[in-house]
Amino acid sequence: MKIVVSGYYGSKNGGDEAMLAAMLEVLREEISDLNVTVISLNPEYTKRRHNVDAVPRSDIWTIMKRIRAANLLISGGGSLLQNVTSGRSLYYYLAIISLALAFGRKVMLYAQGIGPIRGALAHKLMNLIVNRVDLITVRDRGSLEELARLNITRPKIFCTADPVLAIKPVPLDMGEKILARRSTTRAGKFIGVAIRHWIDWENFQRELAAALDRLAAVTAAQIVFIPMKFPEDIRAAQETAALMKETCTVLDEEFTTREILSLVGCMDVLIGVRLHALIFAGIMNVPMVGISYDPKIERFLDSIGEKPPGNLSDVTADKIFDETLERLSAAKNFRDAKLLRELGELARLNAKLAVDLAEGK
Repeated sequence: MKIVVSGYYGSKNGGDEAMLAAMLEVLREEISDLNVTVISLNPEYTKRRHNVDAVPRSDIWTIMKRIRAANLLISGGGSLLQNVTSGRSLYYYLAIISLALAFGRKVMLYAQGIGPIRGALAHKLMNLIVNRVDLITVRDRGSLEELARLNITRPKIFCTADPVLAIKPVPLDMGEKILARRSTTRAGKFIGVAIRHWIDWENFQRELAAALDRLAAVTAAQIVFIPMKFPEDIRAAQETAALMKETCTVLDEEFTTREILSLVGCMDVLIGVRLHALIFAGIMNVPMVGISYDPKIERFLDSIGEKPPGNLSDVTADKIFDETLERLSAAKNFRDAKLLRELGELARLNAKLAVDLAEGK
């Protein structure tokens, strides 16, 4: 079976690469003769990391050939269909979907986070194009609401979960070895931090640095910055570390999905701005403090019964300190484990629905 996957892959973003890895893992379990082509920003990187064929996202002629020969186009996962972080990317992903529709191929939106969609043209194109796809699965109820707002009702629509939630926990030895290389051993508690640059970054940076200093002083915990996107998140971590008085560790390497999972699993609590860092914490049964910069953060936290202490523009050092200290003081067992297991099953459902669609069931 031939499937083309369209998404933000090959950018060295740990979350996006984890989505692709999780998607491929479950699809390979379901389809014995799976043949996947991934549309990628860096085809060689994608081929090497995921053992798939890959084509450049700028090579439209090759993309057209692969889509024409495929049984199914999968668009996703992730927040592809939105125009807040990028105005142009929405039109690119809609164009890829339109190509598949023009060739009469089946199209599935796979565990997407839909919206926000702003502007009359974007609204109209979403309604026109997405209403013609065969199947939509979304990763949260907020995305269902956005589809309803856009009057997208014709395809079959299911609320499932982020593909990454289908990943199984990994052993901690990989993370422990990485930390040992940095002379960071498990003596006391670890506070993991996964952050990114964004609007209102400077205020958040100061508040976070102050909170981390206070946490290190009060709890004697070791502060470890874990990059999800290489190398951008390393720069964000280094800038924040430069504002701190207490000692911290900035991990400045690119890691595989399993290595990041293992590192997160070594933490006693994770402070995260990156969505998939928070999802990794859930998979590894690590308490989390999520800081919102996008509705997708609040949607995920809501799905596991959590709320952010604030967003990048208004969160305070006191709020970050109080929330993190509460998580550190609680038992290691993550209180939302049952909800996360249910989300894991829903994440695996994405692949089953994709297979049924491709096989005409």
